[in-house]
Amino acid sequence: MELKWLLCVTLLALGILALQAHDTDEDNDADDVVDTEDDLDDGIGDVEESKSETSSAPPAPKVTYRPPVPTGEVYFVESFDKGTLDGWVLSRAKKDDTDDEIAKYDGKWEVQDMKETKLPGDKGLVMVTRAKHHAISSKLSKPFVFDTKPLIIQYEVNFQNGIECGGAYVKLLSKTPELNLDQFHDKTPYTIMFGPDKCGEDYKLHFIFRHKNPKTGKYEEKHAKRPDADLKTYFTDKKTHLYTLVLNPDNSFEILVDQTVVNSGNLLNDMSPPVNPPREIEDPNDQKPEDWDERPKIPDPDAVKPDDWDEDAPAKIADENAVKPEGWLDDEPEYVADPDAEKPEDWDEDMDGEWEAPQIANPKCETAPGCGTWQRPMIDNPNYKGKWKPPMIDNVNYQGIWKPRKIPNPDFFEDLEPFKMTPVSAVGLELWSMTSDIFFDNFIICTDRAVADDWASDGWGLKKAADGAAEPGVVGQMMAAAEERPWLWVVYILTVALPVFLVVLFCCSGKKQPSAAEYKKTDAPQPDVVDDEKEEEKDKGEKEEEEEEEDTNEEKLGSDADLGSASQEEEEEEEEEDRKPASEEEETVNRSPRNRKPRKD
Repeated sequence: MELKWLLCVTLLALGILALQAHDTDEDNDADDVVDTEDDLDDGIGDVEESKSETSSAPPAPKVTYRPPVPTGEVYFVESFDKGTLDGWVLSRAKKDDTDDEIAKYDGKWEVQDMKETKLPGDKGLVMVTRAKHHAISSKLSKPFVFDTKPLIIQYEVNFQNGIECGGAYVKLLSKTPELNLDQFHDKTPYTIMFGPDKCGEDYKLHFIFRHKNPKTGKYEEKHAKRPDADLKTYFTDKKTHLYTLVLNPDNSFEILVDQTVVNSGNLLNDMSPPVNPPREIEDPNDQKPEDWDERPKIPDPDAVKPDDWDEDAPAKIADENAVKPEGWLDDEPEYVADPDAEKPEDWDEDMDGEWEAPQIANPKCETAPGCGTWQRPMIDNPNYKGKWKPPMIDNVNYQGIWKPRKIPNPDFFEDLEPFKMTPVSAVGLELWSMTSDIFFDNFIICTDRAVADDWASDGWGLKKAADGAAEPGVVGQMMAAAEERPWLWVVYILTVALPVFLVVLFCCSGKKQPSAAEYKKTDAPQPDVVDDEKEEEKDKGEKEEEEEEEDTNEEKLGSDADLGSASQEEEEEEEEEDRKPASEEEETVNRSPRNRKPRKD
């Protein structure tokens, strides 16, 4: 027991010493900053600096950046490592139905290094400004035709300042004769829109394609179902994330973030609204008959209100058994004018009316059960029944909920190959954001999954490797966290010391047999000693019981023997007594006159 207490006290002392040491280090650091002219402090600082240099961890391995190179056929590729916007067109359009002050696409785009880059030389496209319309686009090397090959769109995004409200999605612009990148705006026809978008706490990852109705020729947007994955981290962690859309000729699609599938489905089954309209629709000219009864339950027409039903009885009544508490102050109001209040100097009775002091709680009522006119409390009325209503019964005329009849859909069509969309000839970013410095990089549009994966490994993979090399290990992260929150030192110490404490506890807590001289007579017995004593008393009692049983058996045997000998003696005495009367009788007979022999004279 003493060992347990000693270990607990030791752990507590270690935690206090760690906190004091941390505070002392902070104080010493502050003193070094203040006493910069002290030669001794300078010498100590030099010594500490040399120690930190010699004891610091070896530098993390350096990741060298090399611009990625596509390993196969591509329709579009851009890494921005040239440092220019060559091949990109800034829009000079204006939004329709918007004030002229904000209608212009005058948001600023630049090619820059990432703010906290671990790869010098790795540049990207940055949306520099905030709260402005931004639009920029670039032509594909050749138009993509949706035929027998899959479409793969992939690019990187980093919300360097987080994101409040705005998007970072791309648009694949439809190939049309009217396409003019100089006038790229929100109404410019597109075939696919893909990428992250956020406003408030609504985190989205768009996949939208515009489907052409084969009967009417009109386009309609089809939205993929929302992913089940939690997307919040991708918007808040300020790391570079890789977004990939894979669209296959069999109408299946996959959406990946950092090469992990977060959403998948089929263009025929998982889009809203559906690609194909229903075969039948409700007849818009059908009307519900006037006598159609949709009531499943109706009031019982044969029910009669009971004669004793009182609809006028109140729900609450005064409690007649209540008694006014003693000390109730009937003549004192609950609130009185504040005697300390004074009329403001700028009070104008002509404008403000007659001034009255504000009301405060009556101080006399604080010690009394109540003030003012006492009233009996209200209780539920046991005779209250409320307004009578007939009970509800099944409606024998119930016909169900009416629905219009179905008719063939005049606009029905069946497109079993929605993958064959409008060809695309350009890629563009048309965005509005309340946050600046959104970073884009390493765009690629291709048909081969391996080509996209190689491009990702040479671009996003290097960023990930550099971030991992620059990040401290687990121990470094724990130390950094403890520097910000000193109380974590106690947690660390307890976490390390607790297993040791448990091992010592289980190994050293065996039962000991105390000697008679170990404790005084006045000492309270220890729990394990008490247990041992109880066991010894129990054993002793069992031995005594066995001895008593043996003694009892011996006594029983002896008593049985005594009883046997006594019975023998009694039998012998009885036989002797039987013999004795017989002899006496013989003597008596012999002595009687009759039995005497006559004498011979």
